[in-house]
Amino acid sequence: MDATYVIHDNLRPPTAPQEWRPVPGEPLLRARHICKRFGNVHALSDMGFELHQGEVHVLFGENGAGKSTLISTIAGALQPDSGELCMHGHPMHLRNVHEARQFGIAAMFQEFSLAPHLTVEENIMLGAEPRKGWFIDGKARRERVADVLERCGFSIDPQAMVASLSRAHQQMVEMAKALLTEPRVLILDEPTASLSEKETLALFDLVHKLRDQGVGIIYITHRIKEIETIGDTVTVLRDGKYIATVPVREVTHERLVELMTGRSFQDLYPVIEHRAGAPLLRIDGLSVRRVCLEGASIEVRAGEVVGLAGLVGCGKSEIGRAAFGLEEIAAGTVRVKDTTIHKPTPAGMLAQGVSYITSDRRNEGLMMLRSTQENITLSALGSSALSRLGLVRRQPERAMAQQLGTRLRVHPLDQDKPVGKYSGGNQQKVLISKSLARPANVFIFDEPTVGIDVSARVEVYAFIKELVDAGNAVLVISSDLPEVLNLSHRLYVVRDGRIVDHMVGEEISESRALQGFFGDSTPSHQDHL
Repeated sequence: MDATYVIHDNLRPPTAPQEWRPVPGEPLLRARHICKRFGNVHALSDMGFELHQGEVHVLFGENGAGKSTLISTIAGALQPDSGELCMHGHPMHLRNVHEARQFGIAAMFQEFSLAPHLTVEENIMLGAEPRKGWFIDGKARRERVADVLERCGFSIDPQAMVASLSRAHQQMVEMAKALLTEPRVLILDEPTASLSEKETLALFDLVHKLRDQGVGIIYITHRIKEIETIGDTVTVLRDGKYIATVPVREVTHERLVELMTGRSFQDLYPVIEHRAGAPLLRIDGLSVRRVCLEGASIEVRAGEVVGLAGLVGCGKSEIGRAAFGLEEIAAGTVRVKDTTIHKPTPAGMLAQGVSYITSDRRNEGLMMLRSTQENITLSALGSSALSRLGLVRRQPERAMAQQLGTRLRVHPLDQDKPVGKYSGGNQQKVLISKSLARPANVFIFDEPTVGIDVSARVEVYAFIKELVDAGNAVLVISSDLPEVLNLSHRLYVVRDGRIVDHMVGEEISESRALQGFFGDSTPSHQDHL
């Protein structure tokens, strides 16, 4: 890729020369001594970072480590208090995202910047519409959008309204919008969080193509497995400070966790004693109308963790959702203790002592603009503990929110704070706190650690152990294979809407789970029930 920058006069940031040539020996992008404070909080302290052409450089760290602040600074969304950004050895002074794009820097943030009531085509070209005189050139716009979608390998209708798209397809629109500028530096913040396995592989293929064309890519992920798949180099941040930069091929998962948290990898998963008691949840011959899920049968007993593993979109989440009444059942039954339920509903399952913790906390689990207190106590508002004569008893409500928020270690706990202002890890803790507001002894966790950092994972896992030690039944549905392998006493594998394997105790292994994921001669183990 030609590294000569020719920037039009009417778009050029005031500090940029009309023609830039690389300084020999300098990286594509360098951050030197970057500092950024928010009040008394040091979000970045003396941060250093280098990105080279044709490199996928992973930023890795816990929530609050400074990753988002660093990429927001590089993308022009924030201005540092001190320090310097250089591209090819030339200092840059970015006042906003628009100026950053003129330098060839584009970002796809976790929070999308899409207009929901415009079409895919209009969103991708928003602010960069080709014109004929005073009017938008519709034909040229359509051609440019079709070209960028084809290059990305995304199958999306350009005339579809963005509001009608799934989050995964909205993510693709955001990606296409970023690539429209043909950036030299591309920032991807948790790009696979909402993608299926097939979509993730397509994204990885696109990232590799861009890297081979000389684009420098900054990639943020909480998934350690992704780092070795996509990354060339990884920089670890902790508490706003630079910790280390290492080649991906030379670092182990254990070492990454130690660098990020300061503690051993072995401390990540707790030892949960298996004391299986009576069956508390039994699903027999379950089929779901909306998806291809047929004849699923599982059992979860008191005092155990049962895992449901499989690729994204295999049907495992629908098992938990149908059992809780969120998906319409075409056939089969759900049994809670001694009660058989043919048509479960969320209200009915809550009354039976079943709690479901959704994988989509932003759209299904939490009211992002409402307070922490309101979110935690929501499921218990109709109970006698919190209401009298149809009125909410404010003092008991506040006491309950305080007790549950403290128990789940929401920190810092502010009951009046909108839950959307918390980090992903704290939001997940609030979501789990809500599940405890009503008495329950069956807990269905659907992707319990999606989008949260290692420290928050440790606390979620510790809480699952606490539930099991108290004699509750826990079903963990997860696409994170190490998670279900390390937590489960028994593990079911789901592929193409069917349970294809059932492992118990020492039978549980990564190789056998992967055989189930991708299909081979392994027979079904449904008869273990």
